Amino acid sequence: MSGSGEPEPFAAGVDGCRAGWIAVIRRRPEEAPEARVFPRFDFLLDALGPGVVVAVDMPIGLPERIEGPGRAAEKAVRPLLSARQSSVFSIPARAAVEAGAGPFRSELHRREMHVAACRLAERLSHPPRGVSIQGFGLFPRIMEIDRLLGADPSLAERVIESHPEFAFHQLNDGAAMTLPKKIKGQVNPAGMEERRRLLVARGLPRAFLYSAPPAGAAADDVLDASAMLLVAERHRRGEARPHPEPLEHDARGLPIAIWF
Repeated sequence: MSGSGEPEPFAAGVDGCRAGWIAVIRRRPEEAPEARVFPRFDFLLDALGPGVVVAVDMPIGLPERIEGPGRAAEKAVRPLLSARQSSVFSIPARAAVEAGAGPFRSELHRREMHVAACRLAERLSHPPRGVSIQGFGLFPRIMEIDRLLGADPSLAERVIESHPEFAFHQLNDGAAMTLPKKIKGQVNPAGMEERRRLLVARGLPRAFLYSAPPAGAAADDVLDASAMLLVAERHRRGEARPHPEPLEHDARGLPIAIWF
């Protein structure tokens, strides 16, 4: 505890995973991180408490309209990532995300909602742009966080958006990773090793990065959440910067930026 009685701030990096959300948590820089899985983002925040600073691989802040290939945050970081640019999905306008966030009664209903979200996205973008199936798959998670931040805007001070491949780029002195983590949906061991080596070089324990992932998460989820942890620690120290800068905000006041 701090002298004021407030909890000591600590950091967590978060990524979506099969069972919900994986958090890689470190309370002090000299300690080894731990990985935990939570079925819901509010459960994660409740379990970690008000002292946690979170960097999450999920879009935060949704414009009413989109000009060009995505939000300003995506447009700011995508050109830096060379062959990894495709990892940065273009997120459509708020109405399209809300329309495609579910819940879905069946697979047929899910497909119908994808079509509806595409139509809305095209109407609310210039030039007209639909929604990839990968991007559509993020919509329920995007809205899960959006609703929490909408109900308590102060959370945006300690729950920030980042992106693993942009974090790896920045941790690697401005050079994108040369190898993908996955090829045609299958884990690429060489790409995983490239990222593990970088995270070890930036101070994360080798034993943690090579340990088995917790139930409900995959090894690549652990690596992405570990990169997010380093971003959260930078933010806790006051070192993280938003991209783009200065910050943009959506109509509800939520920041639109990818942090590092």
